[in-house]
Amino acid sequence: MLKKMLAVVALLCAATCFAAVEVNQANAADLDGIKGIGPSLSGKILDERKKSAFKDWNDLIARVKGLGRKNAARLSAQGLTVNGADYKDPIAAPVAGK
Repeated sequence: MLKKMLAVVALLCAATCFAAVEVNQANAADLDGIKGIGPSLSGKILDERKKSAFKDWNDLIARVKGLGRKNAARLSAQGLTVNGADYKDPIAAPVAGK
């Protein structure tokens, strides 16, 4: 019984480590917790978000200087989301029917 309870606690702790960070709700500490985002980039994100929330990944990439498609894909893989969505690189997507 004790082993089962410890296993459940360990799984819950592991799940929180991989929880998504929503760019439109995260604070500086949340953003800094994403590998690849430091104080400079998190500051740029928060400054732009003060103007208005990010609509989607393309909006985030367009408004935050230094954040391109490759960085967006990497940050998405680390758990960053925009309106609950992961980044889908349109250039890397397979062509339908091929």
